[in-house]
Amino acid sequence: MSLYLGIDTGGTYTDAVLWSEATGVAAKAKALTTRHDLAVGIAGAVDAVIEKARVDPKAVKLVSMSTTLATNALVEGQGGRVALVMIGFGPADLARDGLDKALGGDPVVFCEGGHDVHGNARPLDLAPLEAELPALSNSVSGFAVCAYFATRNPAHEILARDLIRERTGLPVTASHELSAKLGGPRRALTTLLNARLISMIDRLVAATEGFLEARGIAAPLMVVRGDGALVSAAFARQRPIETILSGPAASLVGARHMTGLDDAVVSDIGGTTTDVAVLDQGRPRLDPEGATVGGFRTMVEAVAMRTFGLGGDSEVRLEEGALIPKILLGPRRLVPLALAGQAHGETVRQHLERQLRAPNPGRMDGRFAMRTGVPDRLAAGLTGPEQKLFDAIGPVPLPLDTLLSSTAQSATLNRLVARGLVHVCGFTPSDAAHTLGRQANWDAVTARLGAELFARRRDGRGQAIADTPEALSERVLATVTRLSAEVILETAFAEDGLDGAATVAHALVQRAVDGREGIARFTLALDRPVIGLGASAPLHYAGLPALVGNRCVVPDDTDVANALGAVVGQVRVSVEAVISQPKEGLFRLSAGDFLRDFTDEGAAVAAAEKRVRDLAAERALVAGAEVAEVAVEQDVRTSTVEGQRMFIEARIVAVATGRPRIAA
Repeated sequence: MSLYLGIDTGGTYTDAVLWSEATGVAAKAKALTTRHDLAVGIAGAVDAVIEKARVDPKAVKLVSMSTTLATNALVEGQGGRVALVMIGFGPADLARDGLDKALGGDPVVFCEGGHDVHGNARPLDLAPLEAELPALSNSVSGFAVCAYFATRNPAHEILARDLIRERTGLPVTASHELSAKLGGPRRALTTLLNARLISMIDRLVAATEGFLEARGIAAPLMVVRGDGALVSAAFARQRPIETILSGPAASLVGARHMTGLDDAVVSDIGGTTTDVAVLDQGRPRLDPEGATVGGFRTMVEAVAMRTFGLGGDSEVRLEEGALIPKILLGPRRLVPLALAGQAHGETVRQHLERQLRAPNPGRMDGRFAMRTGVPDRLAAGLTGPEQKLFDAIGPVPLPLDTLLSSTAQSATLNRLVARGLVHVCGFTPSDAAHTLGRQANWDAVTARLGAELFARRRDGRGQAIADTPEALSERVLATVTRLSAEVILETAFAEDGLDGAATVAHALVQRAVDGREGIARFTLALDRPVIGLGASAPLHYAGLPALVGNRCVVPDDTDVANALGAVVGQVRVSVEAVISQPKEGLFRLSAGDFLRDFTDEGAAVAAAEKRVRDLAAERALVAGAEVAEVAVEQDVRTSTVEGQRMFIEARIVAVATGRPRIAA
């Protein structure tokens, strides 16, 4: 019997599942994700699942993994420091599509050059880039290159890419490799985010490959893309941006597989995020405009998934300035106190007890900082204050009330967190669940101390916000369920063409969800059930039906839906060619780095179809398909002027699909 191994590396847990076409799920297991060394968490989950199934590791013929690491990094604003090279653009272009916000403090280099809409070159000047490379090579982890109309002619991007690789040896992402769509600033944004994620995904793939080799598992390694398709690990290493929403996409495949429901709203709650999407007639809806994650609209084709900073490890906060403040959650992920207590018990507990002995609650009570454990080279480019604070933080949690001495240092700490160098530990819904005995993964004593500290905080009247740690914890868990209902309804409204966030916030919708009595009564109901996914779904989604007006199905294997979805998918690769008309009677074919002119429209279209068909089949094999089936679609745009047909543009798209290759 051939066994397939599915792995999902999430922000908190790494899941593993063994599955066969004949018998379904053979075994499943979990282990904590170890960000400092991902191989440790992967080994923990996979060793456990193989032991449970009592099989020889050599029986595994395919390994496929999904991951929320890239999604979480974008939601939390993390990633390596990257230099953006803009060819043919000016500083004003940074203000478009959120590019300046995405850049933050990362360097940008402007060079003259680029092409026009037909692929004709402008004069290229890479001197500004050459001048900056010596300094940049020691202060960034990679480069992103975007040239004007590179989708019609990538020659200038290729020259810049090759120059950077030759001079620095660092990873370089060129925008034409990721998208064939027009829209320079958004393409630059997508390329920047890709370059930022390369080191993270590279570490994940390397850790997995190293573990598989050590266990004697000689099977192909696949990775789930954001549209639910599978690609080889080597393919994903070069294009990590395509793995954003990888975990959620895999969960949709898994949800459909486990429940058999063709129409549903799928809500997957993890440690860092809640991901909500819609299943229609057994297929996930894709976002034609590109995936939006962390507030950034990318050019990555992915499931039409809405990602919210709401999860079991979300930061628990209080509403500022309110007389009776609400409990607020996220979007930042914290390391739960229960988890910190499990790893560093006495050290964490003694500081929490010290803070409880103080007569008044402190602003930084229950908060700690610790290093994430990523390689030191990823800390390149820190400012003086950042380096000083980073040096003071170690692998053991340090309380913020003794670590930080000013508001400026708090801002410095937040920058280190954003770089993925430091974790903040604090009170989370996971701690609330441990306090109430509804979760027992980690240290409940530390969790209750954290709840006790949080309950002492004052409202606008100077009163404690909760009488007991248990009362506070009940409020926190009720808030998770309520906010879960809101993000599900927001997604439903958005899919119906409304402004999802504004509609959910409307007073009438809030009354309907609350079920408040009144002369006018309002009810609200989804037209399809909710499939609840995630290890904590049974806990947080038990109260959902009353809030969303339909049933909530939580499958038996909901805790490993992502890992299961990773092994039941298919390889899918698409290639696009564009034919434009620079002047009458000339038809220019552009497909990636391929550019050719024709004097006959039919010949150009035939050449384009052959080119994309061959490229799609070739890339599908590179992406790990055993055998690829290719389908080609043509979209030829014309107009009629004074009775004469006029060619405008043609797009030819080839899609290759197939099941992944398995070990002999």
